[in-house]
Amino acid sequence: MEKRKDDKGQSQHTEGSVYQENWWLDEEDSEELPVFDPDEAEDYAKHRQRLTGEPVVTGYEALERRRGVRRPRRKLTRREKRALKKAQKYEEKLHKTQEKEDKKRAKQEEKQKAREEKAEEKRAKKEKNRKQKPQSSASAKGKSKVKSSSVKKAGSKGNTASKKEKKITAQQSIPYREMGKDGICRVEDGYYSKTIRFYDINYQLAQNEDKNTIFENWCDFLNYFDSTIHFQLSFINHHSNMTEYEDVIRIKKQNDSFDDLRTEFAQMLRNQLAKGNNGLVRTKYLTFGIEADNIREAKPKLERIETDILNNFKILGVSAYPLNGVERLQIMYETFNQDSKVPFQFSYDDVLRTGLNTKDYIAPSSFLFKNGKDFRMGDTMGAVSYLQILAPELTDKMLAEFLEMDCNLLVNLHIQSIDQMKAIKLVKAKVTDINRMKIEEQKKAVRSGYDMDIIPSDLNTYGGEAKRLLEDLQSRNERMFLVTVVFLNTAKDKQELENVVFQTAGIAQKYNCALKRLDYQQEPGLMSCLPLGKNWIPIKRALTTTSTAIFVPFTTQELFMAGESIYYGLNALSNNLIMADRKKLKNPNGLIVGTPGAGKSFAAKREITNVFIVTKDDIIICDPEGEYFPLVRAFKGQVIRISPNSHDYINPMDINLNYADDDDPLSLKSDFILSLCELIVGGKNGLEPVEKTIIDRCVRLVYQDYLEDPVPEKMPILEDLYNLLRKQEEAEAQRLATALEIYVNGSLKVFNHRTNVELNNRLVCFDIKDLGKQLKKLGMLIVQDQVWNRVTINRSVHKSTRYYIDEFHLLLKEEQTAAYSVEIWKRFRKWGGIPTGITQNVKDLLASREIENIFENSDFILMLNQASGDRQILAKQLNISPHQLSYVTNSGAGEGLIFYGNTIIPFKDRFDNSLMLYALMSSKPEDVEKREKLGIKGRDDV
Repeated sequence: MEKRKDDKGQSQHTEGSVYQENWWLDEEDSEELPVFDPDEAEDYAKHRQRLTGEPVVTGYEALERRRGVRRPRRKLTRREKRALKKAQKYEEKLHKTQEKEDKKRAKQEEKQKAREEKAEEKRAKKEKNRKQKPQSSASAKGKSKVKSSSVKKAGSKGNTASKKEKKITAQQSIPYREMGKDGICRVEDGYYSKTIRFYDINYQLAQNEDKNTIFENWCDFLNYFDSTIHFQLSFINHHSNMTEYEDVIRIKKQNDSFDDLRTEFAQMLRNQLAKGNNGLVRTKYLTFGIEADNIREAKPKLERIETDILNNFKILGVSAYPLNGVERLQIMYETFNQDSKVPFQFSYDDVLRTGLNTKDYIAPSSFLFKNGKDFRMGDTMGAVSYLQILAPELTDKMLAEFLEMDCNLLVNLHIQSIDQMKAIKLVKAKVTDINRMKIEEQKKAVRSGYDMDIIPSDLNTYGGEAKRLLEDLQSRNERMFLVTVVFLNTAKDKQELENVVFQTAGIAQKYNCALKRLDYQQEPGLMSCLPLGKNWIPIKRALTTTSTAIFVPFTTQELFMAGESIYYGLNALSNNLIMADRKKLKNPNGLIVGTPGAGKSFAAKREITNVFIVTKDDIIICDPEGEYFPLVRAFKGQVIRISPNSHDYINPMDINLNYADDDDPLSLKSDFILSLCELIVGGKNGLEPVEKTIIDRCVRLVYQDYLEDPVPEKMPILEDLYNLLRKQEEAEAQRLATALEIYVNGSLKVFNHRTNVELNNRLVCFDIKDLGKQLKKLGMLIVQDQVWNRVTINRSVHKSTRYYIDEFHLLLKEEQTAAYSVEIWKRFRKWGGIPTGITQNVKDLLASREIENIFENSDFILMLNQASGDRQILAKQLNISPHQLSYVTNSGAGEGLIFYGNTIIPFKDRFDNSLMLYALMSSKPEDVEKREKLGIKGRDDV
């Protein structure tokens, strides 16, 4: 037994356990004592024994019950008295609360008893009246009762009817007043809005420098909106009716012998379309609204803001356009009627004719907001949630991950700018509050006897953040925004809905945020998800410009064009079809580059096939390897074999009077013959200036007769040029003639004949495989000249000519042939030509500054797997990010990147190898055997 002293210093023995000196004191006197919670007091009042009739416990008995405190055997100290007084106050409070509840309960019981007595009296009175009145009277009264009863019933019906009239219809639930043809919506009296649709750009795959530039421009974009403009970013993922996409890929039959191949190609496209996100369509909108007294005041303001927004989008490199009234209504129709297979049909003329309003065309069959956590519209279940931003830092990947979800989802960001002076004043007031709290904590520390620098860490943290925020607003071009992020998940049934909500919440949790359901606010939440530019959710988070801009609305660009678009595979990120029309580029010239086995020839053949069955363009192929024969024959094209043993002849001296766009067709033809002679004469330094002069002189002489009388019989051949050179006096002319002799009278005279093959076929393939090493470059150059002739003819009938050059690098090794190729790349577009070079190494395209023009004048480049050195060149020339380069690093066949204009998209193409077209296009040995089994003849079988 230990001893303790009382206040007078006398020794006192404790009973039972040994207590510390301050164990029974108040909470503020000792941290070891349990903190008394008011909620615990309520539980204590409910369960204590006093409720059974015991008297109120007071004094130390209360302390003993609550904390186990026993009264010491001595006079109480001041601290003990204070603790006792507090315990008594708690007990009195509990007693008063209980008395109040008892009185309330007694009052309710009295009321209930009075009601029951009144009802009993009424029943007894009715029973008494029924027994006392005679039958006749009862009969007479019965009529009166029936009449009275019928009146009451009618009155009841009237009340029901009035109640039904008070019920809100589905149309009345949609919160806008009027939608104009021009897209201006009167949401409320004095509030008008417009909507702009914008498209994606490559952000996630861009280089860090480009990302920073986009982010900074996006911050400037947000800072444009002042406190008078409320704007809303809407991101809509919905399973669309596939009809509009099938219309784009539909290939019409021409009632010719190629309809079977058209059907097969169209079926392949439909199968590829089905692989792409199950028909999920992702669209992005910006809606902005202003306050105005009437439409006359609102319209010019909205148009000015619209112009500024479109210009700001242009700075970002984003395509955008304003929506009209029908397009805005269609968005709401697709939101409300996700279960409907009926496409949206609406005309403002119908409104005038039928007397209906616009809401009648977009409203679902019903809305049901009975449950507080979800709702039903038509046969679709939905749930609205908001994003609770808890993370100290956010990443630009969060929004992109939400938008990549493979389900129906609407993400809306309601953003309201705060006036800059008001925001600064608000932050200054917050800094002042924090400083005052610090002073109070320091005073408390001094009174309690500990260091005044020891204050709660939260105060230091909040104080530093508030000061940094104030600095950002005052000196770093930051603004303050009130942001609400709302999510709308929809599904066919409740189980599926809960699954997609759980998936969405998982992404939010991944980034240290929380997705909170809008309990009993589902209707205003749903209406806030409509692109009306109005927020009916009172939950807002204050963010600066940089913090708001972290919700970057750009991920990866899609390439899906209508018209005569060509299939290039599936987007490797979104799995959506890539359909593009090279004619819509500023410069449709193209290149296909890749290592052996990467699928260059297959990609070229696939494009040729698609062009043939979709467009009316002429197609010419230069085939140094003889691998295009099966495909050309399948389309009944003309294969021209050029070799020393062939009887197919092409005259390199052929000329068309429209050969040039000026009045002198000989100028360009002379340039071609100079290139031809340079290949023939050879030499380290090419042709000497004197030799070029002689050739130019002879070219003008050799065409003199034909230009006077342009008939085929007077078309000169190579021998005529040879004879003219022999007649010249210069020694250089004799040297040139001697060099030409083998091509005129020797074993290589295959090009010394007039053209005897039909070149008017829509699909022509020049097979130069058997020309041999000495003649192959010459043959490719002559084919190129024939293509130029064809282009000049087609230009007059407004017809495009596509030219595919396999093993393109062979033409780039000689200076003159390379210069002629560069000339084609520069001038073909104006004449309706679309050249495509197919080669292995990008290095060949950068051999000289002149050849580099081919690369720079190609707005379409299809990049398959690349060697290491070529990857670095592409990255530098096309500004490709390291992440994008991974798609051409050790990639499989048919995988890579497409450069279209300024867009770079990763793609993959898994062409169905069971199709006849695959057998026609593939050059793999195993596929050649398969082709033979199908009865398709190869080049050597003919």
